[in-house]
Amino acid sequence: MTRQRSWKEYRMIDLGILAAMLAIFEYVILRAANWWFPGQPYTVSLAGAITSIVYMRWGAWGMIHAFEAGLVFCLFSGASGEQYLIYCCGNLFSVAAVILLKAAGKERVRTGSLSLVFPLLVLVLMQAGRGAVALLLGAAPASFVGFFTADSLSLLFTFVIIWIARRLDGVYEDQKHYLLRLHEEQEEKGG
Repeated sequence: MTRQRSWKEYRMIDLGILAAMLAIFEYVILRAANWWFPGQPYTVSLAGAITSIVYMRWGAWGMIHAFEAGLVFCLFSGASGEQYLIYCCGNLFSVAAVILLKAAGKERVRTGSLSLVFPLLVLVLMQAGRGAVALLLGAAPASFVGFFTADSLSLLFTFVIIWIARRLDGVYEDQKHYLLRLHEEQEEKGG
């Protein structure tokens, strides 16, 4: 007889898999960009998409992934200590989007017109957070806009990934809701 995983074990495994995916994808994207497009002012990141998925699945636990995305970006970009603060701490501003999830309800956000507004909010909060931290560290006010323009291609990737994730069963869904729904479906088939 196989032992069932506890809720905490399931969550930690899921968060670990998503963290590994984020690290691998961000590394590959950075390496490819540096190889094929060196010196380009634009970046592409999956941070907004994966963090949005984690916020939808687990709520504020997505802060881990927001921080990790900044860490991976800086680690493989040869960033300075100041840039680590800007990207890691700035990305944490995205947790404010969880307020929308709680206010509107995850299921309404997931299935309604807010489904693509939510990841946009996550990404914009990350960019604004980076800009705010940079300003706090003494950057020129004009540099604030640069965090939005340099990462503008990420918005397209975020929309596409979330559009696909919405169509995959249980991927862009609160995991308690998903597991309860799955259990009900199994009982209906078995009963």
